[in-house]
Amino acid sequence: MPLSEQEQRLLEEMERNLYRNDADFVQAVGGRRGGVDYRRLVIGVLIALVGIGALIAGVALQIPVVGILGFAAMFAGVLFSMTRSRRGAGQPSPVDPVDAARGQRQQRPKAGFMDRLNDRWDRRQDGQG
Repeated sequence: MPLSEQEQRLLEEMERNLYRNDADFVQAVGGRRGGVDYRRLVIGVLIALVGIGALIAGVALQIPVVGILGFAAMFAGVLFSMTRSRRGAGQPSPVDPVDAARGQRQQRPKAGFMDRLNDRWDRRQDGQG
């Protein structure tokens, strides 16, 4: 079921406020958007394939050390392919992704979405509405 226009606007506003108010969280969770480091992915897959081969050889030859090393190589290859390189890490995006996708830049509201929700909650608790 698609979102209504009001729900879509609220979701976009929540995303903008998250990007503005909690940049550390966005950077930790979101990381860089877009491109995949294919070189790192290919190297990791190759290491994992070598590890699978060593694991199978260790089992076939009944040499546990080779099997354990093969498993470790598999694990290291998958980890290597899934982690980001340190190049370019920690540099925040200068453009808000939500605004860039919409092709416009809005002025920052005086009270954000969460601030307005908190105010409404406080008013409800005080019995004003």
